[in-house]
Amino acid sequence: MQACIGNNLGETVSIGCVIRRISKQYNLIKNQTIGLIMLCYPRCCIGCYKFLLTLPQPTRCNMLQLQKYTWLIDTIRKAGKISLEEISDRWERNKDLSDYKPLSRATFNRWKDAIFSQFGIIISCQRSGGYLYYIENPEDIDEDELKKWMLDSFAVSNLISENLSLKGRILVSKIPSARDHLTTLLEAMRKNRVVTITYCGFNKSGSHTFPIEPYCVKLFENRWYVLAHNIHYDDYRIYGLDRIENLEMTMDTFKLPKDFSASDYFSNYYGIISDSNIKPERIVIRAYRDHIPYMKSLPLHHSQKLLEDSGGYADFELFLAPTFDFIMRLLSAGAMIEVMSPESLRKTLKEWVSDLYNLYKND
Repeated sequence: MQACIGNNLGETVSIGCVIRRISKQYNLIKNQTIGLIMLCYPRCCIGCYKFLLTLPQPTRCNMLQLQKYTWLIDTIRKAGKISLEEISDRWERNKDLSDYKPLSRATFNRWKDAIFSQFGIIISCQRSGGYLYYIENPEDIDEDELKKWMLDSFAVSNLISENLSLKGRILVSKIPSARDHLTTLLEAMRKNRVVTITYCGFNKSGSHTFPIEPYCVKLFENRWYVLAHNIHYDDYRIYGLDRIENLEMTMDTFKLPKDFSASDYFSNYYGIISDSNIKPERIVIRAYRDHIPYMKSLPLHHSQKLLEDSGGYADFELFLAPTFDFIMRLLSAGAMIEVMSPESLRKTLKEWVSDLYNLYKND
């Protein structure tokens, strides 16, 4: 099966189920948490949410309890080593979580055991020097991308919750469609349920209703997409959630292929467009002086490697398929970058630049 682009049965172009099980009384916590996680970590795909799905069946206040656990982990991580008295003082100052109540030793020990049980993180005590607590296995956090992402997400959620008075000075981007369909879609994925969607692709004259088997979701450039098996055409297709007019989970089930990997599927692509007719290849991009730190701090692709940095420019090597969205990303950098190879990609960009020039040449 392959992903293809466009037709009337659907345009194609790594929380929910955890949150959905929480009592409706906790809708405020739900909305704050899912919103903050989506907004603060927009480059993550469904693989990043899998860690949350491994947590035990939540109670009514489980989400709040997770916030407390991650607060404790983050406090100890930042301090390196810290006494229980200082932990309690910091906890008491966090009025939104503590309600100004100190953290007792019994509660601390319960949390410490729960953190080990749920996250595999060991909080140990150094008795010499005043009984200082520390993370015994920090490598388990630093080397586990999903665990680190989840803990960082809740840490950011806690931080912003503590500073709601600054809401007019904390700006985030609007993400279309997440509230409308993402929670139901993730629940369907967890249960391997077929969903029926009513879909109207951009530049299409009308909408169509059809069933799909949702395999994974991905957030790309502030839009959510679902990669699904289109039952009618028996192939992979990608649908923008902001183009879904209606989505319903059915009682029909499907089996996710044992060899399916969301990260592997998108591994050779820049963003959301996948095309088996465009083969991955070695690409060398030269970034000029002002753009070098941007390329270094936020790579275009996981395969990106620095080949040379002369100060005036730096050459980077990537291995991916030069799809439409990747070309658009290169053009957005203007004259700050230059494609050195392959020649075919240089020619493609030259044609785009020529077309752009023709739009303005008469001014």
